[in-house]
Formats: sequence, C-alpha cells, structure tokens
Amino acid sequence: MNPTLLAGERVMLIDSKDRQYLLTLEVGKTFHTHSGILSHDDVIGQPEGSVIAASTDRKFLVVRPTLSEVILKMPRGAQVIYPKDLGTILMMADIAPGQHVIESGVGSGALSMTLLRAGANVTGYEIREDFANFAKKTVREQLGEDQRYEVKIRDVTKGIDETNVDRVILDMPEPWEVVAHAERALRPGGIFLAYLPTINQTHQVREKLREFSFGMEETVEILRRTWHIDGRSVRPDHRMVAHTGFLTTARRLVSRELD
Repeated sequence: MNPTLLAGERVMLIDSKDRQYLLTLEVGKTFHTHSGILSHDDVIGQPEGSVIAASTDRKFLVVRPTLSEVILKMPRGAQVIYPKDLGTILMMADIAPGQHVIESGVGSGALSMTLLRAGANVTGYEIREDFANFAKKTVREQLGEDQRYEVKIRDVTKGIDETNVDRVILDMPEPWEVVAHAERALRPGGIFLAYLPTINQTHQVREKLREFSFGMEETVEILRRTWHIDGRSVRPDHRMVAHTGFLTTARRLVSRELD
C-alpha cells in the first residue's frame, strides 16, 4: 500500500487525549473540532503516521484506520458485532477466499466487511430495506464497489435460494427458524454459525440443530481485557469488554450416526 495519504481515503485523526475522529480526505475541505480547524490539504500527500497541526497549533496524529477501528467508530444503522467476536467468527467459521457465505441479517455491514476482507463471496438476506442500503453503503465506502457482495430484501426464515454454499452465518433473534433451510443450502461439511446475545436463545438453537443433519456443535463466549502499562504501573484496565454474545457453530453432516 502507498504510504502517502491520498484524497478520497478514509483516515483517523488522534488528538493528544487519544480522542479519535474518522474522516474522508477531500481537496479543499476542512475538519472542525474544539481543538481547532484542520485542513484536509495539509494531510493529503503526507505519509501515514504524520503529525499535523490544526489552526490552534494543537496536533493530530493521522493514520489509516484498521477495520476494527472503523467498525467501532462508524455510524450505525443497527447494533454492530464487536471486533473481538468478528475475529472469532472468521476462525470458528473457517472463512477463506472464494467461499460462498450466506449472511443474515446484515445490519450495519460490519460482519459483511469482515467476511469480504477475508476473501469470501457474500450473499446477505435482510428484511429491512433501510438496513440493507446502509450495509451496502458502508461496504462501498470501506472496500469500494465489490461484485462479491449481494444483499436480498428477503426473510431468510422463509427459505434460502442458494444451494451448495460453504457457510451460513446468522446474526438474528431466532436463528432456529433457519436451521432447516441451512441444512438444505449448505454443502456437506459446511459450517453453520449463529451469534446470539442470550444463553436461552443459544440453548434453543442448539436443540434445533440436533433435529437435523448437524454435528460437532460448539458454543463459546469471548471476553476481552486490556492492560494499563505505564512505567512501573502495570495492571488490568478498570474497564473491559466482557459479554457481548454467544457464538455457536455446527457442521453440516451427511449423517449424525457413528455406529
């Protein structure tokens, strides 16, 4: 990647108090903050990692945001899945380039971006047109126009059109209503994954999976704790991102029976 920051790129500004601001660089534009006014033209053409002074001489560090930072800072049409869970989804669902993934619902597009960045071809099912449009806009702004991304305004509980897909990933309140459709859509060996906020919902989807040709079920919860390290002061941070959701996976099998 070109180290020089260019017009049209999304960048992140970080001030002396570690406050972060996302913006897209445009020639002739200015960014207004209580710390002063920063000209986009002063940033364009500078190498990533530069420190730029605003009109008040207060300085901003300028970097390209990671996908994790974009997801946490971007406007939201719906609640996003936290980066700690998104990374785990990539591993638990074993996402790889060229796979065909069915996703529902697409919400704000955070999961869509993560799957696309990993090289998957994504077909989204979303019942709300405003969420579908928001997700497509989010993906386009972060990744550009991508022919590997399609969103259907459809209720996935009514059925999945596609067959022989590699993965079905669900972020919706009642994924057990999709299990039968997922069994028909997934190829043998394909992976089903559901992200749910409560253990009661998780228990219900696990029970439904047992009624169909799924096995190797697993449910996990990811807790993330950062540490404060400053000189001789070394301790866990006072706040941590603990429970956000339960991740359940299962494999589409030809048969559950081993005997």
